[in-house]
Amino acid sequence: MPLSASAQRLLDHCRHPLVRDLGWILLAPCLVEMPGAARPTREELGLADDERLAAWLLAHERSPGRLEAHLVPTLRGRMGLYHERLWQFLLEEAPATRLLAHNLRIHQGKRTLGELDLLYARRDDPRPVHLEVAIKFYLGLVEGPGTPESQARWIGPGGADSLLAKRDHLFHHQLRLARTPEAIEALHPLLPPVDSAGQPQWAKDPATAVRLAMPGVLFYPWHAPLPAPRDATPDHLRGRWLYAQDWPRLRAGLPRGTRGAWLHKPHWLALPRHEDLEALSVLERQLAAHFEASARPIQIVLHHPESNARRLVLVPDDWPRQIPLPTHAIPGA
Repeated sequence: MPLSASAQRLLDHCRHPLVRDLGWILLAPCLVEMPGAARPTREELGLADDERLAAWLLAHERSPGRLEAHLVPTLRGRMGLYHERLWQFLLEEAPATRLLAHNLRIHQGKRTLGELDLLYARRDDPRPVHLEVAIKFYLGLVEGPGTPESQARWIGPGGADSLLAKRDHLFHHQLRLARTPEAIEALHPLLPPVDSAGQPQWAKDPATAVRLAMPGVLFYPWHAPLPAPRDATPDHLRGRWLYAQDWPRLRAGLPRGTRGAWLHKPHWLALPRHEDLEALSVLERQLAAHFEASARPIQIVLHHPESNARRLVLVPDDWPRQIPLPTHAIPGA
């Protein structure tokens, strides 16, 4: 399932890849439902109206210097860091919010309990909001741990993590961290000392609102059916994964005029504009050279003028080489 038609139209106003990624984090749905932790809404950010959002993105398109300077340090690093920096910029630059802090470490004596990704406030409400962010791309296993609907069957391309492990860590640790006594103490300097009546603001309402943004793509196997994982959002973004040996068979069924591109990290977010895609023959040569030299999964996009863009992950024929344990099998999880 691609982005909605209205969301895609908003993105297509922009050509700059970093601005397109900025728009994508606003428009892409989360992968799973998480009780008690909704994502920041466009209304909360002051960008609910499509025309206003389009104008805001185009303003950054015309003058991308601040966005480029903010993101350059993460363009060759981990995709998670790039995604966090996009959210930092968004919360600081959106009309209705301001960024209070990011990567705030919470200590218990000399022990570090964890780190809060982002803290922001609405411009009309000084109370801090804790936002955890994660961007994930998981591939579903036809055979694997648990039932077909188990989140444990959805694993990262490298085989090092799973949707179940990430969901449990977020729910049982990260999203509860801001409400620990140690976090309340660390957050105290971010609040005004008194409210309009002169009463201590923190003592009156110490509970911090919690938000979660976890966009990404779930890649379903090309060669066999698999149901969506438990608690998946109805509109989550979908792709397909296939073994490198299956590419010729998929390629043979593509209509004439299909174009594509190899998506290099960190640009796994907003898909390239149609006119920036390459001839399929160019992409095929790149794929052949890659799998002759490497066993690393890669993501590509295919597009034909008469259909929606399709995300695919191609994996080596012996993938996966490891499968993460379900969290109930990990001591202390």
